[in-house]
Amino acid sequence: MLESPYLMSRLADRCPTIGRGSCQRAYLLLMAALLAFSAGCRATAPSLVGLPKGLAIENEHLLVRTDLKLPKDHPVLRDLDGLRDQIADELNLPVQKQPVTVYLFSDELRYAQYLQTKYPLLPPRRAYFVGTSKELAVYTFWGERIQEDLRHEYTHGVLHATLMDVPLWLDEGLAEYFEVTSQPRGLNRDYALRLASNLAQGWKPDLDRLESLEKVEDMQKADYLEAWAWVHFLLHHSDETRDILVAYLHDLRTTGTPGKLSVRIRREIPSAEQRFMSYASSLTSGIQQAGGTMEVPRKIRH
Repeated sequence: MLESPYLMSRLADRCPTIGRGSCQRAYLLLMAALLAFSAGCRATAPSLVGLPKGLAIENEHLLVRTDLKLPKDHPVLRDLDGLRDQIADELNLPVQKQPVTVYLFSDELRYAQYLQTKYPLLPPRRAYFVGTSKELAVYTFWGERIQEDLRHEYTHGVLHATLMDVPLWLDEGLAEYFEVTSQPRGLNRDYALRLASNLAQGWKPDLDRLESLEKVEDMQKADYLEAWAWVHFLLHHSDETRDILVAYLHDLRTTGTPGKLSVRIRREIPSAEQRFMSYASSLTSGIQQAGGTMEVPRKIRH
């Protein structure tokens, strides 16, 4: 019997080589009903490829299992291990009690085979976050953008281990924000440049529309960009904007139903949209200061 998981998937600017799917940058949110498969289909399903069993990291908040021969002090693992504290510190969240388990496959083929048999209705994606009552799990394989993928999916895991609920757009925006390793913190160069171009062509933010999106399939690439931009604005524009987001996250952790964030923003920040647009236009000035992401070898022994 298939479980009834909560899933979010990491889509890339490039699709994986196995399978074909949309190349838009997004996440896939599927509920249990979409994964219910017919008995006949289950009967003919191939045997399940095993999960990685090797242990790379084990502590109170993170478990990394992999079939790669990764040293425990590998830069990617060290970075991932420290991300939990970065998220907690920046968002003023308590350390989550439930650990997130990362299953890191050595290659894309075994990863794809596992997902095809375990979750046969899922389209091919570089990485998935899967939350069930038993486990918060990240599934991915070692690829060219492994650090970005791990940080993104692990952020979802930390948020879902800490908060009672989180709106789709905010979940996505925070994951987009924390996947970035460059300085200034959270500054996505491509997004900043694209946002500046959109603003120059007359684009305006629409947080109400963003908040109305409840299904990932309704979100487009521009929605992920805007979600990231609102998160960056709230965390970096001023102490006032940061306090609004931190208080909202606190309410998501304690009540789960704090209402819409847009209502708080407009109540506490006069001309919020205009201030957002001005801030977004200024982001490109920080690009020259931003460093690149950590260099990750494309091949390692396994």
